[in-house]
Amino acid sequence: MKPIFNLYCDESCHLENDHQKAMVLGAVWCPEDKARAIAERLREIKHSHGMADNFEAKWTKVSPAKVDYYLAVIDYFFDDDDLNYRALVVPNKSALTHGKFGQDHDTWYYKMYFQLLNVLLSPEAHYRIYLDIKDTIGSTKAAKLHEVLCSNRYDFDRKIIERVQTVRSHEIEQLQVCDLLSGALAYVHRKLHGSSAKQQLISRIKHRSGLQLTRKTLLRARKFNLFCWEPGT
Repeated sequence: MKPIFNLYCDESCHLENDHQKAMVLGAVWCPEDKARAIAERLREIKHSHGMADNFEAKWTKVSPAKVDYYLAVIDYFFDDDDLNYRALVVPNKSALTHGKFGQDHDTWYYKMYFQLLNVLLSPEAHYRIYLDIKDTIGSTKAAKLHEVLCSNRYDFDRKIIERVQTVRSHEIEQLQVCDLLSGALAYVHRKLHGSSAKQQLISRIKHRSGLQLTRKTLLRARKFNLFCWEPGT
């Protein structure tokens, strides 16, 4: 039987007029048959640091009081061989010229999600993609992304990409890891320095990954794969 992989996707500063320079799309992925054990281990880390089951790990919640917990989550991500991450960073949204390419921001958004996910997909496996629900049109976005990804793979019966659906991040531990990693990347690319706790997490990610987080990795990089997109690429 072909393996099944779960991909958990989150986005940061993706809106056209949000006055944020950098945008990050991220995906944490793991084998479907390991997903439950990974989620249980992440909840155990919460318990060991005095957090409740329903505490939602988020980059915006990183603080000195909780930094040890967040560092433990980062270390667990790098220690577990079944967890992987890929991100697409757009360093400067203000440089976008959609009219030049005959598209609007929404069309470009789906192109970026395609760039993020396409390299992770193989006809030798099945995929279930979960998007963090952000707004009231989330299900429409998921359906459109499913259509785009399947069309490119000639997967018209949807046997490769079995599903693309929205979920609530507070219910999915892997999505919270994705939020944390993507938030760190956005912080780096927005050149922010205000939080010592967030800087500790970024330093740990740099140390564990061996990356400076500002340049793309090799395409075949598996554990922490980073693509910095520029207009024309």
